[in-house]
Amino acid sequence: MELQETSAASMPPGQRLARGVCRHLDSHDFACVEEFVPAPGLRVDVMALGPKGEIWVIECKSGLADYRGDRKWQGYLDWCDRFFWAVDARFPAEILPDETGLIIADDFDAEILRMAPEARLAPARRKALVQAFARIAARRLRALRDPGIGPWPA
Repeated sequence: MELQETSAASMPPGQRLARGVCRHLDSHDFACVEEFVPAPGLRVDVMALGPKGEIWVIECKSGLADYRGDRKWQGYLDWCDRFFWAVDARFPAEILPDETGLIIADDFDAEILRMAPEARLAPARRKALVQAFARIAARRLRALRDPGIGPWPA
């Protein structure tokens, strides 16, 4: 199956950050799904599944207004082992909460500047999230091969 790469220039800023984050996490053997819905009313920018089953959530903020407008981020903490902000190098990172991780990213790569503290998920929630992650990833991959089926149910 041949996949075409999307040009970074054609993506919104938050998606460009997500791309850099995913590329970086790939190098650490994490699998990433963008725009993942862990629960109704929540949509995380990147959910990453690590080689030991760890689950990270990364919220990509394209600017100060984007960050200040985010009223749901604390609701994401119940759906991951570690929570990170991903911002570009110009973002005033000192305003981000110290109890969260920090990733500096661009269109092509990223660097973890501050590791997020770990808050392990309950086993039942982890199992449900890993299953949902696998199903969404498989459906999105299938939709690339057969666009007529759509990537996932609404």
